[in-house]
Amino acid sequence: MQYDLKKSIKISIDTLTIGMFVTAIEHSKRVNLTNAGRVPSNQAIDQLKKSGVKFAWVDRELSTQGCVFNPVSDVPEQAVEPEVAPVTEAKPKKQSRFTQQKRASKIIREAKGLAQKLINQTFEGKVIHVGEIEEWADDVIDTVAIDSDALQCVSALRNKDKYLLEHSVNVACLLVSFGKHLGLPKETLKHMAIGGIIHDVGKIKVDDKVLHKPARLTPEEFEHMKLHQVYAKQIITNVKGLSDVSRDVCLMHHEKLDGSGYPAGLTAEQLPIHGRMSSIVDIYDALTADRCYKRGMSSAEAFKILLSLTPNHLDKNLVYKFINCIGVFPVGSVVELSDGRVGIVWTSNIDEPLKPEVKCFYSRKYKRYVEVSYVDLKHSAVKIEKAIAPHNLEVDPSPFFDL
Repeated sequence: MQYDLKKSIKISIDTLTIGMFVTAIEHSKRVNLTNAGRVPSNQAIDQLKKSGVKFAWVDRELSTQGCVFNPVSDVPEQAVEPEVAPVTEAKPKKQSRFTQQKRASKIIREAKGLAQKLINQTFEGKVIHVGEIEEWADDVIDTVAIDSDALQCVSALRNKDKYLLEHSVNVACLLVSFGKHLGLPKETLKHMAIGGIIHDVGKIKVDDKVLHKPARLTPEEFEHMKLHQVYAKQIITNVKGLSDVSRDVCLMHHEKLDGSGYPAGLTAEQLPIHGRMSSIVDIYDALTADRCYKRGMSSAEAFKILLSLTPNHLDKNLVYKFINCIGVFPVGSVVELSDGRVGIVWTSNIDEPLKPEVKCFYSRKYKRYVEVSYVDLKHSAVKIEKAIAPHNLEVDPSPFFDL
């Protein structure tokens, strides 16, 4: 169903309240017809504010009774012409998540296509233009503002044979979520997303025998691997319109605060916040991914390693903020509950991070699949017993990432 903005009222984001039915949002002068639906919580309003939304269009008739509307008086009743096409109407909770997850899946597919295109263009020696990536980055930022859980859940489903593409996409998405959590400006988030997509582009010039070696690299092979950052510096000279922030994300994600990183051996004083963030995100995603030479670890295990790398290699304060951003049990991670059921963390709970909503599908107690159920731990006697790396589970959880 499409919504006519002429039937909607433009209000300041500061007067948006729970129960209002939002049909569009505005960043500066750019209007986006968003996934329409009622505002579910103050947290959702805060997310919109943090992402730079200044105004919202709301439908009075579809809003909950009792809502008080204060239209802005500096614009005529006629609606601003939107820049993007509307999407489908939001439905009840599970269906609404379905809509969001379909959108997230589309964004991830587009990102992989972009990453592959960049690789092909690099091989062919063609000039790369940032414009195409910028449009995708805007979509990611809007999706994170509306429903970051759906994006996290889709990106958690991985294929080790497509590691380079998926790692680049995940780093980009995680950087946007992390930057939004820190309150960074939208323009900075966009540049960080672009930097994330291209951050490992230099690896296409690394010897495949080294890049895909199913064992620990020798010192000589590791030195060769480190050259991917040298190659990256050469390659990104062909990327037209690349910002300094995007360039830093690409070239600083292997630098360390004590100066022992590469390629430039930069020290803490030389590493801006987005450079420090890229190191944390890159390591986390690499640790939790299946590779040709190792199995991915659980988020809890990865967090321990990140903390062990502070304060010499990683910024301790930022590591704690990153853990707080994605949650002790991130959306998309597999967990075991105290009653033996196993499920996927489905929806985060900022107020009580140890009590998310979990999509249960298997019982370790009875060694069998169980009827799929969504357990909100805020209102349940069970709790999360531990996180599980997917490869340590007796069954394949991947089919249950879909709704």
